[in-house]
Amino acid sequence: MPFEILENEEMATGVQKMVIDAPDVARAAKAGQFVIVRAYDDSERIPLTIADIDTERGTIMMSVQALGKGTKQIARMEVGEHLADFVGPLGTPADVKKIGTVILVGGGVGIAPIYPQIKAYKDAGNRVVTVIGARNEGLLMMEKEFEAASDEHYVTTDDGSKGRHGFVTEVVKELLDKQNAGEYEHERIGRVVVIGPPILMKVATDMMKDYPDVEIVVSINAMMVDGTGMCGGCRVVVGGEVKFACVDGPEFDGRLVDFDTVMNRLMIYKKDELAASQKYDEECAGVCSQLD
Repeated sequence: MPFEILENEEMATGVQKMVIDAPDVARAAKAGQFVIVRAYDDSERIPLTIADIDTERGTIMMSVQALGKGTKQIARMEVGEHLADFVGPLGTPADVKKIGTVILVGGGVGIAPIYPQIKAYKDAGNRVVTVIGARNEGLLMMEKEFEAASDEHYVTTDDGSKGRHGFVTEVVKELLDKQNAGEYEHERIGRVVVIGPPILMKVATDMMKDYPDVEIVVSINAMMVDGTGMCGGCRVVVGGEVKFACVDGPEFDGRLVDFDTVMNRLMIYKKDELAASQKYDEECAGVCSQLD
């Protein structure tokens, strides 16, 4: 059977690192793309950004934050089990090209999907600076991998428990201010890529108004059902036009994204999602294997 779970281990509090045997997906996948996963035949379809690609091994790595019923079902599966569906790669690959210096920013569960882009931008001849951040040390992930792969690496936590006390945007601002002052000693910073909660991407984009000559790219994790543009559930407003995150994205020019609409749409089913998650936990109590 395809889509065997080869690894399932905690990579941060409430987040599982899962490695899936999917050679066809691994051969075709590129940085910035995603997969749609279903644990069992009666499970919902969950879009998850690809966190690493191993073409030789034929595997895809993804980070799964166990929040709703669907992600909890996936995260609680054991090594040796097989996912019902693992569809991909989906979405438009990241627009990777030679720029100079690129800053890649990952916030919270958005840290892991940044990782494939480090390799891609480096292979294109860029100098890569990574900035990762989380609320606390327990929510950080892949620190050693990021440090080894990056030319320059920064860690921040909201509470100061690890790395710099503060937010990822503060580090980015300092680097860009150095460049504006003529004090940046490396190749010019031409692009900032941000993956994380919508509010982080909105704040980062708002900050970039002071640096109009630097691109800002964000990855929109909208509600999604089929991943092919048919359902219309993942529609977002970009540059005043309706786009579909699954086929037009997930990456967009941050300056063109209507983040208020994105965040409002993500809240539509929050009560239903919470109710389904709580019901699943009640049904699962004493039966399912619980995550620590």
